[in-house]
Amino acid sequence: MQPTSDGPTPLSSARVRLALLALALGGFGIGSTEFVAMGLLPNLASDLLPGVYAASPEAANAQAGWLISAYALGVVVGAPTIAAAAARWPRKQLLLVLLVVFTLGTIASALLPTFPLVLGARFVSALPHGAYFGIASLVAASLMGPGKRGQGVALVLSGLTIANVIGVPLITWVGQVSGWRSAYLIVAGIFALTFAAVWLAVPWQAGDRAATMARELKAFTHVQVWLALGIGAIGFGGLFAVYTYVAPIVTDVTGLGHAAVPWVLVVIGLGMTVGNLFGGWLADRSIRRSMYLFFAILVIALVGLAFVAQFVVGLLAGVFLVGAASAALSPTIQTRLMDVARDSQSIGAALNHSALNMGNALGAYLGGLAIAGGLGYLSPVWVGLGLTLLGLGLAVLTFAIDKARMRRDGVTYATGPLTTV
Repeated sequence: MQPTSDGPTPLSSARVRLALLALALGGFGIGSTEFVAMGLLPNLASDLLPGVYAASPEAANAQAGWLISAYALGVVVGAPTIAAAAARWPRKQLLLVLLVVFTLGTIASALLPTFPLVLGARFVSALPHGAYFGIASLVAASLMGPGKRGQGVALVLSGLTIANVIGVPLITWVGQVSGWRSAYLIVAGIFALTFAAVWLAVPWQAGDRAATMARELKAFTHVQVWLALGIGAIGFGGLFAVYTYVAPIVTDVTGLGHAAVPWVLVVIGLGMTVGNLFGGWLADRSIRRSMYLFFAILVIALVGLAFVAQFVVGLLAGVFLVGAASAALSPTIQTRLMDVARDSQSIGAALNHSALNMGNALGAYLGGLAIAGGLGYLSPVWVGLGLTLLGLGLAVLTFAIDKARMRRDGVTYATGPLTTV
């Protein structure tokens, strides 16, 4: 039996597992809606931008990448705004409202007829993304108990990574066969199912009664919060520069058919699933070591992918490692943000997804510029490498500041989770 975060009322182990599963199902839906566009990018480009596609498929694919950037920017805007404004709401109630927005926004993405309207729908449907993961992570951490925040965050994120193993490849295949609009209708159904699961399984939890928007926004006054955001926003560009253009890499660089794209997405998803769980475990032991280790693996993976993507085995090994290292960094960065945000826990938990989706927008945009500039479909890999190295540099800086401050205060520098800013 485990207590809720709001009082002594115990929950059975079975109820806790069901609640965590319901929260992870939301992550599955978010992973599906966020990443399915990567595999269907040529389909989106040819249907929504027929004139551009007829003249230049590369230019159309690059412009269709704006749909991914629009979703990412929606996350960036929505995560801190909703988390700060609704920190006092009961957490279950807030999760249900966010799931309604997800469902309606995804339906609109599937039904609207033109590229600008679909672009707007992708932005709106992304607004709840960061707030959902932030609040769900706080709920999961309270259900898991003390000392397991990283694992609680990883369990919620596991829905997103599993989506990349099962949901994204399967929905991509459906979209290739039946049209990309049917893919988004399936995703909307997943969100509707999640609404029912959260309603039935997640226990009521009060919001932070002492929270105010001013207190939550105070997180932005801490330098270490900005550095942690920079680590995610820039460092994660390495993943998304590759992931956004994985379909043309598979077909034009490796020389495989469109039918191979879902299988490559499965491999990326497997890497993400393994990396996420291991990253959550290691983050509970040492945020600093976890971040250094997985940034180093990501650098090696991107360099390797750039040189061997023309070979099937090289492509699969490269994208697996890129997915694994990137996903392992996610719970690490989120735990770091929750530490350095101090009392602003709701916004600290949500800001990670703003940061990662800034990386999504940045990677997709810069990778698209490289392709549109005639540098080829492998150029986003090199763009991603540059962004990853910058993210690693920020990680070195943030922990150097911690170390200097702790020495100044006469505290022995620790390798585990740090709460000083």
